[in-house]
Amino acid sequence: MSDSWQFTATLPEYFEAKPLRQFLIQDWLLPKHLVFSLKRGQRILVNQRYLPVNFSVSAGDNIQLTFLPDDFDRPYALVDPDSAATVSVLYESQSLLVVNKTQGSKTHPNQPGELGTTLNHVAAYLAPKHQQPYVINRLDQETSGALLIAKNPAVVPVLVRLVKEKLIQRTYLTWVHGQFRSKHGTIALPIGRDMTDQRKRALDGDHAQMAITHYRVIKQRSDATLVAIQLQTGRTHQIRVHLAGLGHPIVGDPLYAHDVRQQRLLLHSWQLRLPLPFSFDQVTITADIPSTFKTFESTTKP
Repeated sequence: MSDSWQFTATLPEYFEAKPLRQFLIQDWLLPKHLVFSLKRGQRILVNQRYLPVNFSVSAGDNIQLTFLPDDFDRPYALVDPDSAATVSVLYESQSLLVVNKTQGSKTHPNQPGELGTTLNHVAAYLAPKHQQPYVINRLDQETSGALLIAKNPAVVPVLVRLVKEKLIQRTYLTWVHGQFRSKHGTIALPIGRDMTDQRKRALDGDHAQMAITHYRVIKQRSDATLVAIQLQTGRTHQIRVHLAGLGHPIVGDPLYAHDVRQQRLLLHSWQLRLPLPFSFDQVTITADIPSTFKTFESTTKP
């Protein structure tokens, strides 16, 4: 395991001069307590020299940050490694990893010593690099596709803030029952716990919170529709509950649909678009559409 994490970047030509503290908090989204730790340890270098955070930085300046384990309450993820055979990497950088989660795999373990989850498999993949996985968001067990994972504790609060401030754009694909009247729209309905079934969530359920889902029709068949989904909020089972609430449950949904034939859940995390931490770049990562989607489409009436 690493005993430090270092990041270096050069401010681009279009960068407008501002105090270093402001840059670290507003542009690179670092929490104030981490900025304080870096300042106290003089671990912020500008052009290879320590610079107090009230001084300004400008285009062309080289910024170097060095984080230590003591900067974090939980510097190590301590996830037990499992086989890396199922890990399909869609994107990897110094700081983060996007994997194509397989359908039927849990995102992360729920108790000490648990194996078999996606995070356990990724831990085995990263172990030879002396790195560990840190979960940022989760996908339901039966949902496949792009899953974002941090590779060090320094980027965790940055990625969490990107998620919270809706700066990471997530697009899902799903086949649902029936045909939509509108080609696109927004569902804004609160979701809470279903008091009749602890596995489920319900519209206006117990302790409901507002949930917002944007949808766009990609393709329609006589009895099913392929829909692209973007989430503005991230409630448990949000896509599944919202679409079922519209009368268009996801094909194969064991909780919210009533499919006669045996069919796996057709919900796929298709694309992630995000700014890369400690840089000025953005990436768009796409997870190939799974075979279950193609099989369903080939057997669905035009």
